[in-house]
Amino acid sequence: MTELARRYRRLLRAYPADYRRERGEEIVGTYLDLAGPERRWPSLAEAVDLLRGGLRQRLRAAGATDLLPGVRLAGLLALATAVFLAGFWATAEQNAPRPEWGMASFGPFVSIGVIAWFAWLLCAPLLFVAPGRITRVALTVALLATTAAPVVGGLLGTPRPPLYVLAPQVALGVLALAVGDRLPRPVRALPSMAALAGVGTGLALVGQGNYWGWYGWTAEQLLPITGTVLLVVAVLLAIGLGIRRDERGGWATVALLTPIGLLNAHLLAGAVDGLASGAPRPTYPTMVATAIAVALIGPALLPAAVALRRRVGPRPATSCPTCGTHR
Repeated sequence: MTELARRYRRLLRAYPADYRRERGEEIVGTYLDLAGPERRWPSLAEAVDLLRGGLRQRLRAAGATDLLPGVRLAGLLALATAVFLAGFWATAEQNAPRPEWGMASFGPFVSIGVIAWFAWLLCAPLLFVAPGRITRVALTVALLATTAAPVVGGLLGTPRPPLYVLAPQVALGVLALAVGDRLPRPVRALPSMAALAGVGTGLALVGQGNYWGWYGWTAEQLLPITGTVLLVVAVLLAIGLGIRRDERGGWATVALLTPIGLLNAHLLAGAVDGLASGAPRPTYPTMVATAIAVALIGPALLPAAVALRRRVGPRPATSCPTCGTHR
């Protein structure tokens, strides 16, 4: 056995054992036939293809063929939510403090976070006109700008959005990377409409707050409301699709629980502090602990749901296990 064949076999471990016994030799042989005589390593595309195929077969064995389409649906909802928030914050960022107040700002804007918000807003029209790789590159740039805001703000000594605003945005962005490439045009327009709604909401509230008030009482109200609306939309989709024996909505709801929890971190932390000491507002340590708990527990719910689905037993497939197209 050549070294290249051994490496293909290692990647083949992504598939269930019975599948490897039945078709492992055929799959490895096909890849070896396509590889050049001088090849020693599988290409990145081949590795991704094998890992993706293994994941699909494991989900099919667990009766969870709708999981990947469900995650793509969650990605669309996450992107729409992220650009709605970005539209609101980008509008509010223009309500910078007056020079005579002697407060720090980022030029004409409230904070350095405005760079991230405009990067997010760019993703919405890109999904409409160029779904796929270009949109994912833009999403990656927006994610990097969001995660870099605290570091760059600290280095430059400029204000930046608080972490409880940035954390749910990052969680939404990571999930948004899963958005589908072949969505109908009306569906691809949803994030653009959400962005306009965020800008409109921001314009309607401009003048009612000032400077850090936008990232204080405004965030404490806006984030939980947004999280609640996202949860309601996901649950309604799960019920509506579930009536047709389509489980995409259920998987999307499970995938969205992490960003929903982070959007509601202030309320969750307040409940903890309220039960413990009757505090009217959550303390900073409780906020941090709550966000960490949500970030750890939330992603674990998806594999737990897959394991539960396996134990319950597979249902008759309603979608193609390869492409996710529903019949």
